[in-house]
Amino acid sequence: TGGSLKESKEALAIAETDGRLFCTVGVHPTRCKEFEESGNPEHYFQELVSLAKEGVERGKVVAIGECGLDYDRLQFCPADVQRQYFEKQFELADALRLPMFLHMRAAGKDFCDIIEQNRHRFISGVAHSFTGCAEDRDQLLKFDNLFIGINGCSLKTVENLQVLAGIPLERMMIETDAPYCEIRSTHAGAHYIKSVWSSKKKEKFDPGCTVKNRNEPCFVRQVLEVVAGQRGIEDVGSLAKTLYANTCRVFFPHDLDTMAGVVLGDDCNI
Repeated sequence: TGGSLKESKEALAIAETDGRLFCTVGVHPTRCKEFEESGNPEHYFQELVSLAKEGVERGKVVAIGECGLDYDRLQFCPADVQRQYFEKQFELADALRLPMFLHMRAAGKDFCDIIEQNRHRFISGVAHSFTGCAEDRDQLLKFDNLFIGINGCSLKTVENLQVLAGIPLERMMIETDAPYCEIRSTHAGAHYIKSVWSSKKKEKFDPGCTVKNRNEPCFVRQVLEVVAGQRGIEDVGSLAKTLYANTCRVFFPHDLDTMAGVVLGDDCNI
């Protein structure tokens, strides 16, 4: 995931090391001061445009982001600056006809207002790592081209699970946000988890184990199990197909027929 111009360059370089990897290009809301601190905001933006075009041509950039609003961490970037450059990045999505990888924290109204004003400028997107209330959820669901991304941070409290219950499966994605946002034993949804892996401290790294206290990509299986348990769904494989198809529909539409058949099985490593 790109969080700044520099990180977006690094993300593209990493994606090019393996055929299974893809990336985004964009600026995280807490990093939006970089536009102005660069000394030339328009030049900074044009560098993002050039990088994104290059990545699309190489078949590696599949979305614009991570961009949005984060009012929980205004110490890193003022709200007005966040709003200005969140809206600016719709130009990038529009020019390249790419979906958006979105971030929303404690900013539901302003976020949805900007989405509404620019809904014609992006084809689709996901508000990832969703932690909002039922009202936030319902406002997002009004945009028929937006999905809601669920990870460990979305499953902490009983209220979180109640909000989750109101997200239609056809509008949901699951994710890890690794190495952060793990599902902890204190989380309300933790009792639905069935899959666990051996772990070791990072100082004793073992390729057959996860790293203790670090969220790992394979833990997406746990998110799947919490969603299934909370919704009373016994056929976890079918749920996996639905959610994975949602992901393909937004980020890999040309591969939908092939990729939608993948099930996050017991040996899942993605």
